[in-house]
Amino acid sequence: MEINPAITFQHDRKVMHAKRPKVLIVGAGLGGLTLGAILQKSDIPYEIFERASQVKPLGSCVALNATVAPLMRQLGIYDEFVAMTKVIPSIQIGNENREVEFAMTAYFEEATERFGAESRVISRPALYDLFLKQVPKERLHMSKKVLTTKQGGNGILIRCSDGTEYEGDILVGADGAHSAIRQNLYAELKSQNKLIPSDDAALPFNTISLVGQTRPLTTEEFPFLKKEECQFVRIVGNDKPFAWSTFTTKQQRICYSVVQFLDEESSKLHDSFRNSEWGPEAAGAMCDEVRHFPVISGGDKITTIGDLIDLTPKEYISKVMLEEKVFQTWYGGRTVLMGDACHKLSPAGGAGAGNALQDAVVLANYINALPLHPVVEEIEAAFEAYKTDRIEWCEKAYATSKMLQSVVDKGIKPMLVRFMMKNMPEFMKRRAAEQMYSSRPQVAFLPLDETPASVKPTHQRSLNLRAPVEEEVEAPAKTI
Repeated sequence: MEINPAITFQHDRKVMHAKRPKVLIVGAGLGGLTLGAILQKSDIPYEIFERASQVKPLGSCVALNATVAPLMRQLGIYDEFVAMTKVIPSIQIGNENREVEFAMTAYFEEATERFGAESRVISRPALYDLFLKQVPKERLHMSKKVLTTKQGGNGILIRCSDGTEYEGDILVGADGAHSAIRQNLYAELKSQNKLIPSDDAALPFNTISLVGQTRPLTTEEFPFLKKEECQFVRIVGNDKPFAWSTFTTKQQRICYSVVQFLDEESSKLHDSFRNSEWGPEAAGAMCDEVRHFPVISGGDKITTIGDLIDLTPKEYISKVMLEEKVFQTWYGGRTVLMGDACHKLSPAGGAGAGNALQDAVVLANYINALPLHPVVEEIEAAFEAYKTDRIEWCEKAYATSKMLQSVVDKGIKPMLVRFMMKNMPEFMKRRAAEQMYSSRPQVAFLPLDETPASVKPTHQRSLNLRAPVEEEVEAPAKTI
């Protein structure tokens, strides 16, 4: 099929063979896999393309909460998820003397009764493997780096670096903060003077992070592992532009991250790292710089970040940039963005993965409701509705991430924020929790999750959508 931008269809669906739109998903991260897992439950054809040749066990851990519990119950994986996770009862804020100054509990207490699920932590590779199992192997294509895209009235075409081409009706960019799909889409929109100027700017960043997870440890090596609940501790550096966190996991691993806050000068020094892949190669110098940072392990043994680094397989250590931005342009023609490709959130808020999963739910609902043989105008209308439903929540998550990052930032303002959070009235804590966990979207074409919760979810427009029904062709009149 030759993709012709000039072609638009004026077709009569009554005389055309029923055809659901084929979805090409670029990016096999958590967002892309989740969208695939949802579409697998429908009759919508889809394929997933990933630039890497194999999945690398990178990253630290992921915190997921009630906002995605309904989805996992609908997919039938919630019990397995619970078995792999630990409940997060609080975030403990500590200092370099290995003292816990206060604990932030407002977002976690009474979570099951109020929202239907607790907040839980899981190592990123374990969560990834759980979603990977939901997608048939034949749907996932590795070593497929997308170079160009071409879309028109009669479809969309992607060309990969190995010379292969793939055709479809909808293209989903789920390929991360430096999305090739977004870059191709924005170049097209810019040439048409349709790109919002703020979306043409580079992703801003003022922090970098060292992340990793140890091999499975004993309780003697890290006493906090004796506790059934996740021990989530953040330490603020005294006179250094760093903060660091540790998490205990069900797999007996310690996940950790060290964040460095950059000023204007140090940002320039790290700018060359902007487009680098995650990996251990870039982490060596930072590992040496942060080795002496103290860690609260729950026992008398003096533990440092360096001890955790020494207990970590080299391939499990990464240096990453923590860019932050909510883009305003989420779609164009047959192309749509989701997850980090359209809203990159700081890990400080723990909302990046959760929002990618919520994107997948809402986007799948709108794709499922498209008419048979949808034209570009119908596809764009669905994408606009998806963006309208999701962008407000992503902007709220962005603001929350910025606020939580300031808890471990440097200066007078962060000190005031810590004081306010430590002394926040109970009614304000409850209100904040309700705002955070009120978005709990569900897949419209799967049996609904009816888990009771005293705080009802916010209205979900896409929950009322239904798949199209093929129109019957009127039989010709018989002649006598």
